[in-house]
Amino acid sequence: MTDLEKAREFFKDDRYATEATGIVIEEVGEHYAKCSLKLQKKHQNAVGNVMGGVMFTLADFVFAVSTNFNCEDITVTTVSQICYLGIAKGDTLYGESRLIKDGRTTCFYEITITDNSGTKIAVITTTGSHIKKK
Repeated sequence: MTDLEKAREFFKDDRYATEATGIVIEEVGEHYAKCSLKLQKKHQNAVGNVMGGVMFTLADFVFAVSTNFNCEDITVTTVSQICYLGIAKGDTLYGESRLIKDGRTTCFYEITITDNSGTKIAVITTTGSHIKKK
């Protein structure tokens, strides 16, 4: 089984991200993940744009995959900030993580949301806390 298959199996029970929202894990690596989301009507707000919470959910899931796949400890979000930069022009969103700092008890990531037309939609910074598995 490949790492991608293992990651998809591990996170299949994250039902809000995978079932309700429709996010798919596309790539995984050490402290890295890329996920996609095919946009549907259910992702739109009242004026027809992608709801901000959809992008935040995508970023949060990318962070979870980046920090909790093949790791000894569990990492949880402690602080997250999102900056919306544009409106999605394409029909698919991509979230991709970049580790900025990984310490003994905390980590800091940047997640970029783009669409399949190349538009940068949002940048999210997230601080996580490492918690020992019991």
